[in-house]
Amino acid sequence: MKKDPRHSADLYFFDALISAGSLSAVALRLGVTPSAASKRLIQLEKRLGMTLVNRSTRRMSPTAEGLVYLDHARSILAQIEALDRQMFTLKSEPEGLIRVNATLGFGRSYIQPLISRFIRKYPAITIQLFLTPFPPPVSDNAFDLSIQFGKPPLRNVKARLLAQNRRLLVASGAYLARAGRPLAPQDLLKHNCIVIKQDELPYSEWILSNGKSTEKVPISGNLVTNDGYVGVQWALDGHGVVMRAEWDVARYMRSGRLVQVLANYSTPNADIYAVYREQPHATARMTLLLDFLSRSFGTLNPGSTVTVSTGW
Repeated sequence: MKKDPRHSADLYFFDALISAGSLSAVALRLGVTPSAASKRLIQLEKRLGMTLVNRSTRRMSPTAEGLVYLDHARSILAQIEALDRQMFTLKSEPEGLIRVNATLGFGRSYIQPLISRFIRKYPAITIQLFLTPFPPPVSDNAFDLSIQFGKPPLRNVKARLLAQNRRLLVASGAYLARAGRPLAPQDLLKHNCIVIKQDELPYSEWILSNGKSTEKVPISGNLVTNDGYVGVQWALDGHGVVMRAEWDVARYMRSGRLVQVLANYSTPNADIYAVYREQPHATARMTLLLDFLSRSFGTLNPGSTVTVSTGW
């Protein structure tokens, strides 16, 4: 088939038509008359030799062939947009502000040193890092990027997986020597469990599964906090059993200061995501940071120490 520069323009036109839903709407969007938009569609269908849209409804919808064309068109347009972003980063130094949020302990241990590495490479970018006990709602628009545990259920946000993360039950050897080691989930009822409150519920429970059955165990103890770092410190001090992310406790497990209990039971994962609002055109600086974080976590293991060179 002979190449024609108008063919790539047809991709933009058809994507805009389906998004707008009607010829009059797409004409308004493109700044042309409805008759010109209609003629453009007829020419496109004639060139391809097939009908691309259903005209029997008030809102135009793609036919089966139109869906195939639309899917490939959007894929090609996304590649063109990605290429444009890449070329932009090559011709100019990225700059501008990125507002980043992370939880307290994880933010201090991992995000802060990684951002230190990032800003060495891209000094014209400004990073504002705010650490909070819990991530704020993305709808608040207080941050451009939020590092969160668990994929958010909202549809109007993007979530990029940075690392897998298990929740583990751990306690100090001294506590287990004194209180005994729990062998089944119900044994936790007899233990002092360090409670980390993340909601306003008057109770807390841990969910444990061994692949055959799942149990919800109501837990209680004489220590309650809203800060995971504090909960881990209390466990290190020998006060009880705590459930925490593997990324928070792996270093203490390797050193022997904390011991995993009920290791044959799993708890709901809390994978680590970079969460941001869905935007038609992601900025070059945001793309750079997302790619950097993704690559960095790909080289880290839970409990790794993130080092930052002092040299420039």
